[in-house]
Amino acid sequence: MVITTLTNTITRGVGTITDTLSAPFTEPVIRLGVTGLSRAGKTVFITSLVANLLNRGRMPQFHAAASGRIQTIYLQPQPDDTMPRFDYENHLAALTAKNPHWPAGTQRISELRLSIRVQPTGLLGSFQGPRTVHLDIVDYPGEWLLDLSLMDKDFATWSAEVLSRLAGRPAAADFESALDACDPASGFVETQAQDVAGAFTAHLKAAREAGFSDCTPGRFLLPGDLEGSPVLTFAPLPPVDRPARKSLWREFERRFESYKRNVVRPFFRDHFAKIDRQIVLVDVLGAIHSGPQAVEDMRRAMADILGAFRPGRNSFLTQFFQGRRIEKILFAATKADHLHHQQHPQLTAITQALLRDAQDRAEFSGATTQAMSIAALRTTVEETRNHNGVDLGVVRGRILRANEQKAFYPGALPTDPAHLLGPARSGAKTWLDADYEVMSFAPAPLTLKPGDGPPHIRLDRAAQFLLGDKL
Repeated sequence: MVITTLTNTITRGVGTITDTLSAPFTEPVIRLGVTGLSRAGKTVFITSLVANLLNRGRMPQFHAAASGRIQTIYLQPQPDDTMPRFDYENHLAALTAKNPHWPAGTQRISELRLSIRVQPTGLLGSFQGPRTVHLDIVDYPGEWLLDLSLMDKDFATWSAEVLSRLAGRPAAADFESALDACDPASGFVETQAQDVAGAFTAHLKAAREAGFSDCTPGRFLLPGDLEGSPVLTFAPLPPVDRPARKSLWREFERRFESYKRNVVRPFFRDHFAKIDRQIVLVDVLGAIHSGPQAVEDMRRAMADILGAFRPGRNSFLTQFFQGRRIEKILFAATKADHLHHQQHPQLTAITQALLRDAQDRAEFSGATTQAMSIAALRTTVEETRNHNGVDLGVVRGRILRANEQKAFYPGALPTDPAHLLGPARSGAKTWLDADYEVMSFAPAPLTLKPGDGPPHIRLDRAAQFLLGDKL
């Protein structure tokens, strides 16, 4: 393992040096990573971002577009022939159909390249012609990102952490019953291993459905062609004093290390380590609706996964000696269209507070971070309605799986984020003085003018933060 790690490090270093030395003679490339946890809206975000870059009528805060410096943007074949292409055309067709519907979510890594023809700014820009900047958008499941935190843990540490937070999670009792039925110190039996791993996987799926964020290992939820393999057939176990070589505990420890070596490390080496801009989509409203435990779980998950980023500025020396570093990270609270705009500042403030640990860690390492409330595709319109003599800002949209419009008020988010994060950190089971709800809206039918992309909330500001300085 030491030799393999050393070889991988040297290979990455050689590739980095080659990229660095050749950069002045090639067209610049921005590699934007897009991730988030389940139902955060990665597919819709990428689809709407691309559509609004190609048709920039709704992008006034994207300065290069608003100033007219962007001459054209067009899709190109992606540079990596071995990576699946993000299915932009079919996803856009789903959102813009006569009866629109949400496209399928992210199940694997994919990529899309946009080429941007732009006039440079500054004194030299007036003497130069336009240049081409390539934007490679890399879409990958957030569950895979969480796995990167496993790289610094051994099986015993990971097991202790998972078992310590089982209480109160859905399907935990069934998994605990499966653990009670086996003896980790006894000899390994494959059918017993499958039973325990199956109960653990069912627990992870139920926890994700209930709004919990930290559901590692991520490939247990998105197995792909690894489904049924030994590398996905293990589970956390209680500690065993000096477990025997052929015990269940030892075999699960071996499979845990194999998972890190054969699943997690290749993802980091081949894809994640090459990203230099990152957006993390977060369903904050969904976590609030699920309760204090889900909010605290999201806070811990966001702090943990940032350790997988290598934040910092892409200066010549840091690239030469340390490899590429992520320069900017945007934490975006999605589904802002589920709230009246009067509550958007509260949602942003809660997101900033929720991700404070993660942001501080990134900023300390030199990366620029920002929190923002966005809706990649606006599905509602705003209204004001009187309720018991009080005017409430509500949103109205088409209810998912029902052909009807409905006005919705989710509850008043607190102006002080501590009113949410305090109970979450202290282990409260429910919100004591508030009740928050979430409505599932379907995409609204669109009638787009020439030159306009799909309607959104602050997608142009997100694009400016992530890309503006490079254009």
